[in-house]
Amino acid sequence: MIELSLLIGILIFAFLCEFIDSSLGMGYGTAATPILILLGLPALDIILAVLLSELITGLLSGTIHHKMGNVNLKPGSLHFKVMLTLSICSIIGVIIATFVAVNIPNYYLKLYIGLLVLLMGIIILITRNIKFKFSWKKIISLGSIASFNKGMSGGGYGPVVMGGQILSGVKGKSAVGITSVSEGLTSAVGLLSFAFLGIFVNLDIAIPMIIGASIAVPFAAYTTNKINDKCLTICISLLTIVLGIITLVKIL
Repeated sequence: MIELSLLIGILIFAFLCEFIDSSLGMGYGTAATPILILLGLPALDIILAVLLSELITGLLSGTIHHKMGNVNLKPGSLHFKVMLTLSICSIIGVIIATFVAVNIPNYYLKLYIGLLVLLMGIIILITRNIKFKFSWKKIISLGSIASFNKGMSGGGYGPVVMGGQILSGVKGKSAVGITSVSEGLTSAVGLLSFAFLGIFVNLDIAIPMIIGASIAVPFAAYTTNKINDKCLTICISLLTIVLGIITLVKIL
């Protein structure tokens, strides 16, 4: 049983991470996983707790972003098709990653994700004034890579999918809503894959994460609605770069 003070800390931290994640489309798993590990919690328990909380908050966030007009997730719309494509790609990526996660050295996993995320952030920042033509090939490729990251470490999904959508011609606000839903569905696949291996969620960790993150979602969606698209793109690129650097620094 986890101490009450630690449970409260997890709840508050989940709120802060989810506010950033649902505002900019990234940061929850990438930040939560390493920091909770530093607090002494088992890595595998953290990964599963992150997956479960993001399943719930991802769907909730996408619903609220849709209602606020940040994204159009009505069946048949382009945004819905992008979300569905990313989610389908995720099935293969997450399943493969789940089986690899128990064998690959953590150092190489973090190195790979850190370099990939850092590169994405730099590219977005450099090309922020360029309007990209929409590309399904980029969406499919980056969706598969991002879902692999998710299954491997619980994080690394948002930065790649957000960056990939922007570089594929999707606007920032819409990309946030799309990422929220697709990440939630990807998390569901990850949970099922771990369950197949006989590994299940530690609810003592997951419940405070779910509560804290869920409270943050409506505030985050409102913030996204009020941010200018150009400003949002710059914020996304800078946060992506920071997350990439943090990931790399932690393994040195």
